[in-house]
Amino acid sequence: MAAFGYNASDEELAQLEQLRQEILQDVDNVELWEKVVQKAESLEGGLTRNSNPASLTAMRDVYDQFLAKFPLFFGYWRKYAEMEFNIAGTEAAEYIYERGIASISNSVDLWVAYCSFRAETNHEPKIVRELFERAANCVGYDFMAHPFWDKYLEYEERFEASSDRIFAILARIVDIPLYHFGRYHERFRLIAQSQPLTAAVTPELLAQLQAEVVAANGPNTDIESQLRARVDAHHLQNYQKIQTETAERWNFEQLIKRPYFHVTELDDEQMENWRKYLDFEEGKGDYQRIVFLYERCLTTAAYYDEFWLRYARWMSAQSDKSEDVRNIYLRACIYAPIAKPTVRVQWALLEEMSGRAEVAMAIYAAILDTVPGNVDIINAWANCVRRTNGLDAAKATYHAQLASAGVNHQTKAVLLTELARLVWNSHKAGAAEEARQLYRNNQKTYQDSAFFWASFLDFEISQPTEAERHHARVKGVLEDIRHKSKLPAAVIKELAHTYMTYLLAQGTKDVAKEYLALDKEING
Repeated sequence: MAAFGYNASDEELAQLEQLRQEILQDVDNVELWEKVVQKAESLEGGLTRNSNPASLTAMRDVYDQFLAKFPLFFGYWRKYAEMEFNIAGTEAAEYIYERGIASISNSVDLWVAYCSFRAETNHEPKIVRELFERAANCVGYDFMAHPFWDKYLEYEERFEASSDRIFAILARIVDIPLYHFGRYHERFRLIAQSQPLTAAVTPELLAQLQAEVVAANGPNTDIESQLRARVDAHHLQNYQKIQTETAERWNFEQLIKRPYFHVTELDDEQMENWRKYLDFEEGKGDYQRIVFLYERCLTTAAYYDEFWLRYARWMSAQSDKSEDVRNIYLRACIYAPIAKPTVRVQWALLEEMSGRAEVAMAIYAAILDTVPGNVDIINAWANCVRRTNGLDAAKATYHAQLASAGVNHQTKAVLLTELARLVWNSHKAGAAEEARQLYRNNQKTYQDSAFFWASFLDFEISQPTEAERHHARVKGVLEDIRHKSKLPAAVIKELAHTYMTYLLAQGTKDVAKEYLALDKEING
């Protein structure tokens, strides 16, 4: 993290620098970050448009670094935008709001703040409505979206000739299960009574209802009043349908105790509730509602790869959604801890499947930059290279890791056995002997590695060869373990027991004598 450059008082400089140094030692400590933000905001007794430019730069640096680290903290995006408005004006504030909604597009609170800001600072209704529509596409389906819809309706109420717009907005809302669905339905039904029938229902439904009225009462009846009665009955029926859908979702919604992002862990009850809620919504089969729920879940549970993987797998089962799946993995890599690389491995496999093996290899390399020596990742990388560029290239991948100063000795012992396994599993002529030579040539290097010796022993036991030669090779490995390795006595004893099991399971008729002699020597 770069140092903050500003020209506040020496005391303020020292305090902010001290906090910065503390963060460098604990970059995940949210409380420390918040102290730094508060300190930066209070430079010069509170920043204004007349503050020293260097102090303003320091404040912006703090916010930018904090929100780069924790982009899902919607409240700080709003605070940042408000500060920029007071300091630099409307355009600067809008820039921050846009950055915020790009980072957390499903935040009802942030969209409400942005729409409110635009409504108060922009006098072009078309531009304001465009923002409200963007917000509706991002948060309109949220079960707790009523603050947004209220703000949208409130804006339209400013205009005398906006009754049609208000009714059109309500017509959208009444089809969505929302926490406050009832009051929207009541207002919708009331306004519908004064709306043209062509606006109250779809043309197809209106034609159907009209045909029903004529069929029931003849063409000379008062069609208008009866049609309105049937339209209202249809709206009431829809109300009952949405009421049921809302009640179903409330069973899960009421158990969501933390609907926002935080670095603290979710308890088991919260995790299980999200799993069940996702099961429920997937069972309903509404694509848009399922996506909305996943996005809400992954704001709360951004650090849990379980939900990112589930989202990607669900999305991959939809038609023509490969780019959406890729975007899910890209976003997951921002939040899912790299120490748990499953998400990144899945992403690499997607890229390989899509014919972009070079991207997959780059993903593996990037993981190893952060967690060098991760055997699972090195194996995945080497096998990707093998599938793409052949066995020799895969062997070179292992050799590069074996020569790396960033990989420790015990990990290299494991990688050597993985290289031997790769060679042996190639089933090429001479593969077994090449693998055997890898073990033999590295006995001295890894003489203290239990993993190396156990793998060597298992390798020889697994070889399909003539019985006497087989026995001699396996016995030779045990002799090297007993006399050339630098293993603890307990480990040698355990490997000797493996050999003794081999003798009874695969040995010839003369092994009993050897077995009993070894048993006496090992177990005394």
